Amino acid sequence: MIRYLKYAFLALVALGLVVLALANRAPMTLELLPEGLAVWIGWSYAIEMPVFLVIFGGVIMGLLIGFVWEWLREHRHRADASRQRRDKQRLEREVQGLKGRVNEGKDDVLALLEDTGTAR
Repeated sequence: MIRYLKYAFLALVALGLVVLALANRAPMTLELLPEGLAVWIGWSYAIEMPVFLVIFGGVIMGLLIGFVWEWLREHRHRADASRQRRDKQRLEREVQGLKGRVNEGKDDVLALLEDTGTAR
C-alpha cells in the first residue's frame, strides 16, 4: 500500500514538473555579466534557453550546494565516529590479548587467584 502511495506521489510530482515546463516554454536570454559590466570589460556571454530550464537548473544547483554544505558541516561528526571506532577496535584487541595471557591453559578462577596473590 505504501509503495503505491509513493508511486502516486512521484507521478503527481512528475506531472507538476511537466505542467511547469509546458507553461514556461518561452525563450529567455541568460547573460553571464550585466550589460554595463560587459561593455566596460569588452566581453559578454549570453545564451538563450527556455525559462523552465533556468528554473530547474536553479533548483538542481540549490540542492547540490545544500548537499555539499551539509556534508562539509557533518565532517566533525564523521571524524569523531571514525576515531571512536578505531578506539573500540584497539580496546577489543587489547582485551582479547589480556584474556589470552591470563587464561594460558589454566582455570579462570585459579588464574584470577594467582593474579591477586592469594593462591598457594
